[in-house]
Amino acid sequence: MQQPDAISQAQFSSFEDIDALLVLSFGGPEGVDEVRPFLENVTRGRGIPPERLDEVGEHYYHFDGKSPLNDLNREIIANVEAELQRRDIDLPVYFGNRNWKPFANDAAEQMAQDGVKKAAVFATSAWGGYSGCRQYGEDIQAMREHLESVGVEPIEFLKLRQFFDHPTFIDEEVEVVEKAFQHWGLTPEEAKNQGVRLVFTAHSIPVVANEHSGTQADGALYSQQINEAARLVAQRLGFEDYDVVWQSASGNGRIPWLEPDIVDHATALREQGVEKMVVSAIGFISDHMEVVWDLDHELQDAVTPLGLEVVRADTIGHTDSFAAMVVDLIAESIGVDAPKHLGNVASKGCTLNGAACEVGCCQSPKRPA
Repeated sequence: MQQPDAISQAQFSSFEDIDALLVLSFGGPEGVDEVRPFLENVTRGRGIPPERLDEVGEHYYHFDGKSPLNDLNREIIANVEAELQRRDIDLPVYFGNRNWKPFANDAAEQMAQDGVKKAAVFATSAWGGYSGCRQYGEDIQAMREHLESVGVEPIEFLKLRQFFDHPTFIDEEVEVVEKAFQHWGLTPEEAKNQGVRLVFTAHSIPVVANEHSGTQADGALYSQQINEAARLVAQRLGFEDYDVVWQSASGNGRIPWLEPDIVDHATALREQGVEKMVVSAIGFISDHMEVVWDLDHELQDAVTPLGLEVVRADTIGHTDSFAAMVVDLIAESIGVDAPKHLGNVASKGCTLNGAACEVGCCQSPKRPA
């Protein structure tokens, strides 16, 4: 793990030094009229063609324009508040998004009005890379700039680390996959012996973005972390043979994204004789639109007529154990507790005020004109 720097350790040495926790997330529309403005916020400057926005918008309209994400984040916040209360830690929890209401800048302004001086930030991504980590740092820097622009004293923000190999993260993933096998009344060992295929999926990103998702020494940190988390879960379940695939690629079609795509992979598995498949959406802690549409609709619609039965494991972010992990991450990041890791791939992201965890880490690759 990239340890908090000396400034962070000096300024955040106990829970008493933290005034608040900010849950910082991606955001999602909550009505039909919000869908297109939200998608334009998400894709601004990325060269995504309008027809692709129309296509993705239809996914939201299928759910009356409402993403499940905001409500799920509110559930996480309620669970974290209950865990803080259980531990007798007086720490208010705020909620802010990058792309839609409640916007992060508005949350920061409210925090400042409430007298918050130092805050921990839990970003709802377990992973490295530009979108999964560094961009949240940019959000933090933007919040500080916003507070300065409105004449408010800045808040010191400590972004918590990437948690893909935290013991609780792995424990929860193991539990939901075991529950998925139980759909057929099978233990993991019985599922393996009967040829049930275990497939882990995460959001695809451009290959060049993956190559820049760590430092030059790290290499493709994002895909390494996904593969490491999948390995840790599969190992616990007794699966030596499993798959890691990708989903929800977008873009303008001119640059390659991580493959194989889950629908293509599932189709190929059926052609090889596989009849049952468990999908762990390990790249997501909540049922994003990419989970409820891309997996629960598009994937199912593609493979059910072929005779492939797919059970999607639950996402893990809405348990009391997950909330306890969030509080544990605060304790780790301020130096109260030792970091907990199960894997061998770098976990970074303990940063002060949005600074990159290392110079040159998680750079946003230049997009083609």
